[in-house]
Amino acid sequence: MTHSSGLRWSQILIYGLPAIPISVLTLPFFIFVPTFYTKSLGLDLALVGIVLFAIRLFNAVNDPLIGLLSDRIRPSFGRRRSWFLAGVPLTIAGTWMIFVPGPAPSITYLALWGLALSVGWSMVQLPYAAWGAELSGNYQMRSRLSGVREGLVVIGTLIAIILPILVSSSREVDAAGLYALALFVCVGLPLTAALTVWNVPEPKEHSHQSVNFHDGMRFLRNNTVFIRLLIAFFINGLANGLPATLFLLFVGNVLNAEAAQGPLLIVYFLCGVLGVPVWLKVSDRLGKHRTWCVAMSLALPVFLMVMLLGDGDVWWFAAISVLTGLTLGADLTLPASIQADVIDLDTAESGEQRSGLYFAFWGLATKASLALGVGLAFPLLALAGFDARLDNAPGALFTLSFLYGGLPVFLKSIAIALMWNFPLDEARQIELRQKIETGSA
Repeated sequence: MTHSSGLRWSQILIYGLPAIPISVLTLPFFIFVPTFYTKSLGLDLALVGIVLFAIRLFNAVNDPLIGLLSDRIRPSFGRRRSWFLAGVPLTIAGTWMIFVPGPAPSITYLALWGLALSVGWSMVQLPYAAWGAELSGNYQMRSRLSGVREGLVVIGTLIAIILPILVSSSREVDAAGLYALALFVCVGLPLTAALTVWNVPEPKEHSHQSVNFHDGMRFLRNNTVFIRLLIAFFINGLANGLPATLFLLFVGNVLNAEAAQGPLLIVYFLCGVLGVPVWLKVSDRLGKHRTWCVAMSLALPVFLMVMLLGDGDVWWFAAISVLTGLTLGADLTLPASIQADVIDLDTAESGEQRSGLYFAFWGLATKASLALGVGLAFPLLALAGFDARLDNAPGALFTLSFLYGGLPVFLKSIAIALMWNFPLDEARQIELRQKIETGSA
């Protein structure tokens, strides 16, 4: 069966498959690996933190550079497919060495292989995202592509949560759990990458001139629609990052239900997958940006309910997890699709299709929002006197509840205000595509 855009539904599904091993890698690297290297392997906590922070700083330079190079260098096999494939071996090597180290790795070992994994990961992710954005110029088809990809991202995240529990000998992620995750990534990524490259075409490039770096950055800075979306994307990412960062603490210390942490996470992410087709249908009628705003608006009263919960309110929190999980489907799918439309605006103005560079900046916004979530939440909790190992005073628990449910409401309200009258709708995007495809950019 072929969609009106010319892509078969089987191609859309196959395009999304590498998202599973890529997302299986994400959660362990940022959450499980630091704990494993400090608690199980005995590396200094401060040094591990410094190394991982330095790798994120390196990404701020590395990601835009890879995005720029993947736009400019055009191998005969295709600029998206070639860069995507080139990053796979380095990602596999870095994953194995970081997840399956020897008995006594040094901090230098962590730093060097962490950098290698970071470079390979960016070489895979950035061309992969740009590939999806360029596969179709159809306004709604782009939402289908991002919906399938991001739905499979959630499935990969669930695998990353469940697999270590199945193979580990304790409640914590141990060497056996990381070994299983590394094996999954190192087998799954090359297989899905090969299947995708074999079955999914290289998108047609619509560049008709090459823009020098200075002019290219000027076009980017002057793309006010991009800046507006980037700010809304970052703020909403921070609103989602705060509860993600504080989830375990909230369930363990406010609800006093540590045993429910795993099942509640699974419920949340499963509802995220179920919400994707719902929001895609709604966006067909309302448009992407309005649908995203509706989903964020529905999440506001639900987040506020979190602040009313206390000891033993697990079933109430499960209901909240279902509702916020369903709205997650819109957060995953629609911004990524709008991003592809914003790139059309740049292509029409500059004459060069620079999806890799744009997705590099969006990737940095995602990483920055997650980092700020940690950097904001933990110091504020410390100021309130919160200690995860002790019984906490009501004021400390209120601070935790406010950071989990209250502050995200304020942040999402800002994102809604930015996006409600977003100027790039379906009619405007169709005009841009006509301009791009007729070469009148």
